[in-house]
Amino acid sequence: MATQTAEPEGLTKNSPEAVVVRFAGDSGDGMQLTGGQFTLSSALAGNDFATFPDFPAEIRAPQGTLFGVSAFQINFGSTEIDTAGDAPDVLVAMNPAALKTNVGALKPGGLIIADTGEFTKRNLEKAKYEVSPLEDGSLSKWQVLAFDISALTVEAVKPFGLGNKDALRCKNMWTLGLALWMFDRDRAPLVDWLNNKFRKNPVLAEANIAALNAGHAYGETAELGGQLHKQHLDAVPAPAGLYRTITGAEAVALGLVAGANLAHLPMFFGGYPITPASSILHYLVGLKEFGVTTFQAEDEIAAIASAIGASYAGQLGVTSSSGPGIALKTEAMGLAVMTELPLVIVNSQRGGPSTGLPTKTEQSDLYQAVYGRNGDTPMPVIAARSPSDAFDCAIEACRIATQYMTPVILLTDGYIANAAEPWKVPDPASYEAFPVLFLEERNGPDGTLLPYARDEKGARPWIKPGTPGLTHRIGGIEKNPGTGNLDYSPAAHQAMTDARHAKVNGVAKSIPAQEVTLGNAGGKLAVVGWGSTYGPIHQAVRRARAKGLDVSHIHVRHIWPLPENLGDLLRGYERILVPEMNTGQFKTVLRDQFLVDAKPFNKVSGQPFTIAEIEAAIEGALA
Repeated sequence: MATQTAEPEGLTKNSPEAVVVRFAGDSGDGMQLTGGQFTLSSALAGNDFATFPDFPAEIRAPQGTLFGVSAFQINFGSTEIDTAGDAPDVLVAMNPAALKTNVGALKPGGLIIADTGEFTKRNLEKAKYEVSPLEDGSLSKWQVLAFDISALTVEAVKPFGLGNKDALRCKNMWTLGLALWMFDRDRAPLVDWLNNKFRKNPVLAEANIAALNAGHAYGETAELGGQLHKQHLDAVPAPAGLYRTITGAEAVALGLVAGANLAHLPMFFGGYPITPASSILHYLVGLKEFGVTTFQAEDEIAAIASAIGASYAGQLGVTSSSGPGIALKTEAMGLAVMTELPLVIVNSQRGGPSTGLPTKTEQSDLYQAVYGRNGDTPMPVIAARSPSDAFDCAIEACRIATQYMTPVILLTDGYIANAAEPWKVPDPASYEAFPVLFLEERNGPDGTLLPYARDEKGARPWIKPGTPGLTHRIGGIEKNPGTGNLDYSPAAHQAMTDARHAKVNGVAKSIPAQEVTLGNAGGKLAVVGWGSTYGPIHQAVRRARAKGLDVSHIHVRHIWPLPENLGDLLRGYERILVPEMNTGQFKTVLRDQFLVDAKPFNKVSGQPFTIAEIEAAIEGALA
């Protein structure tokens, strides 16, 4: 969350720079839809923002239970926003379970808006409450605004003849209407969206619009005892241009299409559904007009094998998964390394080993990406730091894969995949193309063909099958260094292993030198991050520097090979702190490569770091 000179205790009549709101309810209450539409209103108001959707792992947990709570948090305001916020200023709790699982995060003095219609004896029991927290004084350190949203919604939609169950499904729109009033937002875009969403059922559209308007009117007219005030947050100053809201999954999909276009190639995507990676396939299905072929395979192995086949045939092969599926794809990754074909592998990381925490975020696949394959199987690895950054990272993965004839891993995570932020749509002309050249005639002496001859980057030629006179062997068995014929000799294996290793290491020559994201090139402490830890690290370092602490932020995009100047840069600091959502994996890579005494700061709760956590770690490291 953005820093403030004096943070308000809850909402006040003074307009703050930024506000954090969390919507929480049962997984059937439409909290993700509510949050998404409130995000749209924030974008249209010109605010900067960052979101954090938090899903239950169960497909449909029993209604009203603690493990069925779905939440959506947004941090928005008139200043630069890098994270979804540490502690909410406002918690909208649609039932007792939502209150119990989320109230501990609310800042002291924050505002609770609760639907008393759901605080029934049965629902209180499901949430493990012996008495209603709305009545026992346990919420005394917060402001509480409790009223019967359920009854008010049913009353608002009564003219449309809906049954009670369908009427209550409009509660999220009533709540959204109240939130739009609270933050001085225009309802017209939401009305248009509802009319479009329910264009085949205009009665439902009218009912939801009525609920939206009723919630807005309640804020305008009800006697709320001074607890609720309208807030207006000015638009954030931003360079002129075309902006849109984008999630990490959307950004990856668009970046892959852009990368294939810059390589002058059609793209083939072979995938298999898995949380939280599935959204990439969903978005790519709608981009067929850009030369994209999508294939939902019967399993993870078939998905990557089909993508390798597409690359062999002359397209850019892409596959995507999360931790468990990446493990299944591992043998085929070795095949892609051995055949030296371009392939982009997107890993949207999630928590835990095995099936783990399907809907929670983590960064625990870094070892798997850098080291985790059989044999000597080097592979470039790139990590996106935010939803919008995933677009450029996807283009970079396509560039490296096609220019170096190698598979490339692009790391995102559940937070990046699902979170949204404003994105200034870039000018396509600002990206330099990297067109692929296929070999079309024999390249060896005396008219021979050398499928594994190498250019100045160490890449072998790309030969489309069926090219006259260029028939060659390809597969997973070790090859002769030039001809590609099967060759088990010790000298051939040594030479080919060295060549593949040198090629991947050589990628470092074409990536930018590592820069200091915030602070000085040298000093007492560097906080080194990668991936989605960018936001909380950046804000924590900014706050620490405002207190006069000698600390800098370095954020690494190219995980393997690392930037050539990174070792010298790190040696300029007395201490190095590496916050990660794992048990210390990038810390190990830095120690391995540069022999620096990097210290870990780890979190594996399935939740992103807060700014306060990293700020405290900085102060502890400098103590």
